[in-house]
Amino acid sequence: MQRAAPLVETGLVAALTELVARAGAAILALGRAELAARTKPDQSPVTAADAAAEAVLLDGLARILPGVPVISEESAESLRLSSDALRPAFLSVDPLDGTRELLEGRDEYTVNVALVVDGLPLLGVIGAPARNLLWRGGQGRGAERLRLAPRGGIVGEARAIRARRWPERDPVATVSRSHLDPGTSELLERFPRLRRRARGSALKFCELAEGAADIYPRLAPTSEWDVAAGHALLVAAGGTIVTPAGAPLLHGRAEQSFRVPAFIALADPAAVSAVTSVVSAKN
Repeated sequence: MQRAAPLVETGLVAALTELVARAGAAILALGRAELAARTKPDQSPVTAADAAAEAVLLDGLARILPGVPVISEESAESLRLSSDALRPAFLSVDPLDGTRELLEGRDEYTVNVALVVDGLPLLGVIGAPARNLLWRGGQGRGAERLRLAPRGGIVGEARAIRARRWPERDPVATVSRSHLDPGTSELLERFPRLRRRARGSALKFCELAEGAADIYPRLAPTSEWDVAAGHALLVAAGGTIVTPAGAPLLHGRAEQSFRVPAFIALADPAAVSAVTSVVSAKN
């Protein structure tokens, strides 16, 4: 496979956009009585909708990028891959990010697909099927928001989006609705006049990318498939995502079970030093 620039070509972006839209339609096709929810060993919920979306994605990705490894939330544990096996490229997939939100009747769940090259997500597509919205962004292409048809497909033209600079007054933090940890709450309390907005799933990254929020910190572990697509989208929109120490956030950590210990996503890269200094002072 060729390296970065040829990977983020128009045909690939269009193919992944259409695939994520179809996976979202597969989720919407199931009624609440058909979800058949159960609890996984890690105590997180999974449903028939997760499986339906994953089936669509795995089939489509095998055709779009044959031979490229796919790390998906629902099948990652069965894979025996090393980090070296994921270079130069792999696909990071969450077929249904926000299963709890789906089960609770909220529209804050997403379908996430990212192409990761040499540890960095270069292309991300995030669909929010219940909102009929999709976001996408790639290296050298910028970021866009599109409207989805209820049964898949795109309605109208894509709209370019851009992250904003850190505001002089009343910055907005978007935080996890279901997984807000004490460390993150304590950090946010150190920012005066910071307004919090709770959201589920990768929608938090989308709000940063389209200029509706300024910071999304998470100082507790999560998984790469929850982050990779949002990482690519946010960077394409002009933002950044770093470790709490301010270092680049890398993906493909197979030996660590694809866990992300902590991260800080920011709409304005110029705010990294100020924010990470607050984290250092906290620790």
